[in-house]
Amino acid sequence: MDKKIIIAIDGFSSTGKSTFAKLIAKGLNYIYLDSGAMYRALTYYAMSAGFIGGKGEIKKEELQSSIEVGKLNIWFDLNDKGESQTIMNGVSVEQMIRKSKVSSLVSKIAELDFVRNFVDKKLRAIGENKGVVIDGRDIGTAVFPNAEIKIFMTATEEVRARRRYEELRSKGENDSYESVLEGIRKRDEIDQNREIHPLKKADDALELDNSSMTITEEIEWLNAILKPNFNLEIKF
Repeated sequence: MDKKIIIAIDGFSSTGKSTFAKLIAKGLNYIYLDSGAMYRALTYYAMSAGFIGGKGEIKKEELQSSIEVGKLNIWFDLNDKGESQTIMNGVSVEQMIRKSKVSSLVSKIAELDFVRNFVDKKLRAIGENKGVVIDGRDIGTAVFPNAEIKIFMTATEEVRARRRYEELRSKGENDSYESVLEGIRKRDEIDQNREIHPLKKADDALELDNSSMTITEEIEWLNAILKPNFNLEIKF
């Protein structure tokens, strides 16, 4: 049996990290860990429980206390289509955590040290046996610094905003392209400048700029690395 590895994917928002990671996991028969979904679920939980005020202010002490006493449990499961879904306290929240309101607040929640510690601990526990693909913003630098493969994904702001805009339109949301682009820029600023584990490329990460690449080309790019080094091939 081939040795299992950890594939850690970091990068900017709307670079297609999750789509890429899911295809890799499926093609290698690995477990897909969606760290971003965990932060989104935490944000949704904070919103639903009243820990975020009307002006976006976070009631940090109340949120931390709620997490520490065990009122929140997040994990991943497969739906009836074999697709990964985010479960929070026994209920699927996959659709709710993708809403624009959650997207606009997730970076503020994710920069809190007790939130990141909670998520990191859960992800490390799941990844102990390897054979996982995980995407996020500090996976290769903080969560799995010893991952065998680290990838840092990037694309131009305009390309990322267009992708996000089209995704929202397909879901019936009416955000303008300009507002989506501004949101992308603000999130980049927050992610790169937060005090706890800011978004940055790990020294040994492979950079993948997919501004003009198809997902098939991305998989072929990774296969060219996996085949000679790990005797692995993503089937797609």
